[in-house]
Amino acid sequence: MSSPAPVTVAGFAHVRLTVTDLARSRAFYDALFGWEVAYELPDDADDATTQALGFLYGGIIYSLPGGLFGLRPVAPGTDAFSEDRVGLDHLSLSVATAAELQEAVATLDALGVHHEPVKDLGDASILEFRDPDGIALELTAPNA
Repeated sequence: MSSPAPVTVAGFAHVRLTVTDLARSRAFYDALFGWEVAYELPDDADDATTQALGFLYGGIIYSLPGGLFGLRPVAPGTDAFSEDRVGLDHLSLSVATAAELQEAVATLDALGVHHEPVKDLGDASILEFRDPDGIALELTAPNA
């Protein structure tokens, strides 16, 4: 019996993180990245709009080059992220140059966000930090 053909994937469509406090998380991601909002429920939404946007779970979805990034505020306030549990280890986003990592360091410092030093991995460099829920994030740039 032959194996089925592997599924060909063209890229990521979206990533959505579950957060404990949407306002806090949104303020963090807005200040750091300034992404365009793709979907959110308007404050004055009617029942039809609320139903149509039910997939947001009260959250927000941003538009990024190459896909969508969402925040889903359904975790209890006492919950905490751990990369040592089944699920997400970390999320790495790419920037175009190593110089942009240095700009990100300055932005994180200005926002008071703790981060690791930029690490040179040979072909690439990374900058590691965490969001308000402790979700491990990383910016990656080629060293060329």
